[in-house]
Amino acid sequence: MIRAIIFDLDGTLVQTERLKAVSYARAAAELRPGEINEAEVVEAFKEVVGLSRQEVAQRLLEKFELEAAAKPLVAEFGVSATWQAFVQVRLSHYEEMIGDPDVIRSSQWPHNMSLLHEAREAACKVALATMSHCKQVRRVLEILNLTDAFNFVASVDDVQHGKPDPEMYLLVTRELNVAPEECLVIEDSPSGVKAALAAGTWCIAVTTPFTVKALHTEPLLDEKWVVDDPDLLVPTVRDMMAEARGGARQESCVI
Repeated sequence: MIRAIIFDLDGTLVQTERLKAVSYARAAAELRPGEINEAEVVEAFKEVVGLSRQEVAQRLLEKFELEAAAKPLVAEFGVSATWQAFVQVRLSHYEEMIGDPDVIRSSQWPHNMSLLHEAREAACKVALATMSHCKQVRRVLEILNLTDAFNFVASVDDVQHGKPDPEMYLLVTRELNVAPEECLVIEDSPSGVKAALAAGTWCIAVTTPFTVKALHTEPLLDEKWVVDDPDLLVPTVRDMMAEARGGARQESCVI
């Protein structure tokens, strides 16, 4: 029986992963003017989607040899590591993009947003579990008029260990007062899927251009639970709800 649906934010409800990729690309190009191909940085971001900010920054620093360029900025930003300085440069670009309401509204994933609204209408408990920071989450939800849409919102600021650790999803299930096995997680990245499965929840992966290769290459879920076609999302959710329900005659929500 599934009583709650937990949504990821970046890449799932909103295509902020694309915006994040562009912000890292622009930051890299700023650190090494004329030497960086921004398209290559965006492509490399696909390999680190869903990881923590530190892990993403460190991997891109190494891959594109940005360490020397970022080092002088450590003191300027008052941080202690080059990856933090790189992040500060990147945040200036990202915050400029998400500061434009039109950019956020045009970046929604319609099929996942539609599922959210259907879940609310079906009296499912709904929650958000995102690796974004609280300030950014609040900004996006305000723009999309979703401030009061969730029963609980968990950001990376609420946990010690981000995805793929299960801590965030376990926190959400406790706050919802729903057992993990009664929750369905909608994710778009391998690290998010790993977190959901480790927490003991049901999980459907909805692929994006940034995650489709990894989700099909890494055998985390049965292929029937990996959705490439947006039109198949709701039927797949219904199939999983039926499987979770088993022989039970009642369920708390029906999509």
